[in-house]
Amino acid sequence: MNKNCGISFSISLLHPKYFFTWLGLAVFFILSYLPTSMRHQLGRKVGEVIYKRNTKRYDTVNTNLKIAFPNLDSQQRDVLVLKHLQWYGCALADYSVLFFASKKRLLAMLEIQGRENIDKALKNNRSVIVLLAHSVMLEFAPVLLGSEYQCFGSYKTSKNAVLDWMIAASRCRHVQFVVSREEGLRKLVKSLKPGKVMLFLPDEDLGSENAVFAPFFNKRKATLTTTSRITKMTNATALPTFAYYDNEKKKYIVQIGLPLTNYPSGDAVKDAANMNQRLEKLIEQNPEQYMWLMKWYKTRPDGEQALY
Repeated sequence: MNKNCGISFSISLLHPKYFFTWLGLAVFFILSYLPTSMRHQLGRKVGEVIYKRNTKRYDTVNTNLKIAFPNLDSQQRDVLVLKHLQWYGCALADYSVLFFASKKRLLAMLEIQGRENIDKALKNNRSVIVLLAHSVMLEFAPVLLGSEYQCFGSYKTSKNAVLDWMIAASRCRHVQFVVSREEGLRKLVKSLKPGKVMLFLPDEDLGSENAVFAPFFNKRKATLTTTSRITKMTNATALPTFAYYDNEKKKYIVQIGLPLTNYPSGDAVKDAANMNQRLEKLIEQNPEQYMWLMKWYKTRPDGEQALY
């Protein structure tokens, strides 16, 4: 683990209430030795169980897809719901290798596309903000980018202390440091200097605070203005990015898009729409691997009815 992370093990994590969490991690340790094809076969089965038995998750995915792809009929949409949940199951199984596989083995599974977009910015003495979309395979991006560049980023804490420690420690194997979302942005902004790469997830609906409503697929969503403000403060280059698994190549791909242009423009809504549109184009290439399980349209403008 990178010593700069400051993620340390606490004896409190051995409390009996975490017995089943540790048992689950032991199972993940065994899974980590399976080849990807077998891991994903198991993951697809998990996704099929969710599809058949978890009505709430099915409904969330179906609602999102109905908004994003209005041209699909109910049968086509249902097929996409199943495919997404199967990929979600694969991603859950893949945490086993993220937690326990060696760096060498992990890097052999990975490929970067659009590396030149990062390299050009760094060559021009700029810092870089990787605007990483919430794909099911997003956790593979810090692994690859952290091996190539001076990377850091934030993470969402878990209510389960053992999982929280495990996820943070896993990321810290590959990046310089991580900051929990609850700690705020100050450390991230101060660290974003020329030559550095910050990983930031800009697409989650976190409410109306520090957000504007901008189009995302076919409906306005609460979109963070944080990215444009950080970009302006640090004179960084913002690069939309998507991580996915390529079945043909048998590799996890980190796709780095072209820089956002005229960004920030000074118009918060225009900037948010610009970013959302560019993320859309990446998502549309592998729509089944975007995290449709999240409630992207949870926050609604005044007067609009709740969607979930």
